[in-house]
Amino acid sequence: MPDVETFFEFLKVHKIGYARFDHPPVYTVDDVKRLVPKLDGAETKNLFFRGKKQRYFLVAVPADKRVDIKALSGVLGAGHLSFGSAERLMEHLGVEPGSVTLLAVFNDRDNRVEVVIDETLWESEAFQFHPLVNTATLVISKENLVRFLDLTGNLYRILPVPFVE
Repeated sequence: MPDVETFFEFLKVHKIGYARFDHPPVYTVDDVKRLVPKLDGAETKNLFFRGKKQRYFLVAVPADKRVDIKALSGVLGAGHLSFGSAERLMEHLGVEPGSVTLLAVFNDRDNRVEVVIDETLWESEAFQFHPLVNTATLVISKENLVRFLDLTGNLYRILPVPFVE
């Protein structure tokens, strides 16, 4: 299970501000629309992929978009992309399916997972992410997200993620 207490302690120690909203468990974007009140910040969808040569990617996009996975693999130069298994998700990010979140790089102590943030999403000033579990949502400013990512040490890139029309 994710160590949510240690995660929140990390945010506190590093003075990374956020607003927290607790809610019933959500597993899909549709669940979020039904069970989470309208919050500030861009709604996100976070996807965990495995590429060739043991490369792993955590991709954050606007919640209402569908990623063109084949085109994305070309953008990333990752060869064939596939969704990471539940076992790999737990091994690398310490979360379960349904709780995938950009903030899970907190658990990637070896910095094996590359973070990709869609450039249209990056235009927002704040974002919504789960805090390692799908029973809460954090609203975090771009400034605080950058500080968080810099502290984790994971490579992150802002790229034009291709979408299915």
